[in-house]
Amino acid sequence: MALFQPPGDPSPESGREPTAPFHSVQYALRVLESVARHRDGAQEDAISRDTGLPPGQLNHLLRMLCREQYLQRLTDGAYVVGEALMLLSSGTNRDHALQDKLQRTLGELRDTVGAAVYFSRYHNGELETTQVADGPRTPAVNQWVDFRSAVHATAIGKCLLSQLDHDGRMDHLTRHKTARLTSRTITDERLLLNALDRQPPTVPTLDLQEYAVGTVCAAVPVTAGSAVSCLGLSLPVDQAHRLRRAAETLSKKAAPVMLSLAL
Repeated sequence: MALFQPPGDPSPESGREPTAPFHSVQYALRVLESVARHRDGAQEDAISRDTGLPPGQLNHLLRMLCREQYLQRLTDGAYVVGEALMLLSSGTNRDHALQDKLQRTLGELRDTVGAAVYFSRYHNGELETTQVADGPRTPAVNQWVDFRSAVHATAIGKCLLSQLDHDGRMDHLTRHKTARLTSRTITDERLLLNALDRQPPTVPTLDLQEYAVGTVCAAVPVTAGSAVSCLGLSLPVDQAHRLRRAAETLSKKAAPVMLSLAL
């Protein structure tokens, strides 16, 4: 039996395709499996044989896994299981360890992209924003309307809806009407559903003042098993020129978050 559960393939009903971070997580899990089998430490050449990964790609993954404390590199060059992996793989206080790990990762992402960063999920038919990393220079958006009632107008909400199948989307829209929050809000359900159908999974979902005047947002999917979740960011509208690049960076850096959820 595998020690780690790989993230499940995106549901075929949703029409989602695996993203680049998804594949990175699959490869990272192979590396962790290899190291876990070598109790006295695994040298890089042994990991390469076990995983079939080329040296360049493997070296990149090893650096990321050490940086995230999933692995530790010994003085002789061998790799062993790191502290973060032991905490997340144990049943004891796993939820607390996961929250701490996610919060640290979100904080690093906030500093990297220069924007408030959010982790959200779709759970029991509702949007839940469970963790936020903001600061004096990267303030979170003013939640003037509960995010749960504004899924149609926010980047995180639309990103989550795009991961649901048609029935799931219709169920949500039946319970939450598409109210107009700004002049840019899409209130026509048919137009919203068409936009969700056309949203490529590898392209960030955007909110250009649809939720709040003066704020622009972006979100990228985070795939881990059957969970529907995403990472989002928000910027004041006078920094809208930074939005796409910040969103692309967020997408590229999503792998550590997906890995935490997959363990």
